[in-house]
Amino acid sequence: MIILQNGVFKEREEAYLDLDDRGCQFGDGVYEVVGVYEGAFFTLDEHLERLERSSREIRLVLPLSIEELKQSLSELAEKNGLENGSVYIQVTRGACARNHAFPDSSVRAEWLAYPMNPRKPSLEQLHGVGLKTSEDMRWLRCDIKSLNLLGNVMAKQEALENGCYEALLHRNGMITEGASTNFYVIKDGAVYTHPANNLILNGITRMKIKEICNNENIPFYEQPFQLGNLKEADEAFITSTTIEIVPVKLVDHQIIGSGVPGSLTRKLQELFKQEIQKEKSVHK
Repeated sequence: MIILQNGVFKEREEAYLDLDDRGCQFGDGVYEVVGVYEGAFFTLDEHLERLERSSREIRLVLPLSIEELKQSLSELAEKNGLENGSVYIQVTRGACARNHAFPDSSVRAEWLAYPMNPRKPSLEQLHGVGLKTSEDMRWLRCDIKSLNLLGNVMAKQEALENGCYEALLHRNGMITEGASTNFYVIKDGAVYTHPANNLILNGITRMKIKEICNNENIPFYEQPFQLGNLKEADEAFITSTTIEIVPVKLVDHQIIGSGVPGSLTRKLQELFKQEIQKEKSVHK
C-alpha cells in the first residue's frame, strides 16, 4: 500500500508518526473518509469543504490548499490502483513537546492519507439491521469531524456486544444519530432526521439524501424526535459514506414498521445509486 504523509508518497511500512503528535496525545485533529467508485471520487468537494470547516472550527491551519489536496488524493488513488473503496484523510496540529495549549506558529500541521477497502454491507443493505440505543455522552461539538471518537467507539462496541449493527445515540431520550452514522425515520411518506446543529455531524451522505428528497418532492423534515416516536415509524434507515443507505428493522429488539426494509427506503437506495453514477460520468 502507498500512503501520503505530508505530501510524500511512501510504502506503508515507511510511515512514521511522532510520539509527540498532538493527534495521538490530545485527539487534536480532524479527518475525512471519501468514497471511491470505479476509480472516481464521490462528493470529494463536499468532503474537503467539511474538512476545511472542521479545521477552521478548531483553529487548525491546513498545511496545503484544497486544490493541492485534491491533486494529491487523485495521485494516491492512481498509485494504489484504487477502484472501489475509500480514502482516509487526517490532519493534526503537529508534533511538539506535550502541552495542552496550542504550539506556536513554527509547529506545522501534520497530514496523511491512505486508501481503504471496507467491506460493502450488501446483505445489510438488502435485509436491514438492528440498533441498540445508548445515552449520547459525547462533547457538544459533534458537528466537527474531530479525532475525539472515544464516546462513539464505546457506544459502537456496546451495540456489537449486544448483537446489533450500530448504536443509536440519544440525549435524555431525544435521538441524535448513530455512533458512525446519521439516523432517519419515515412516517406517512416523509423523512425525518435530527437538525444539522452542534449535536450531530452533518454527514455528506445525509446532505445527498436531503438533496434527493428535495429533487423528488419527498418531504424532508429536520426536527428532533424522541425514542418514543420510533413505535410510530413506518420505516427507518442509517447512512454514512462507507455504508451508503442501510435499512433499520429493529431498535432494542423493537420492530420498526413491518420489520422489513420499506418501499421509500428502497427508493432512496436506488436514487442514491443513480447519484453515484451521475457523478462518475461527470468526472470521467
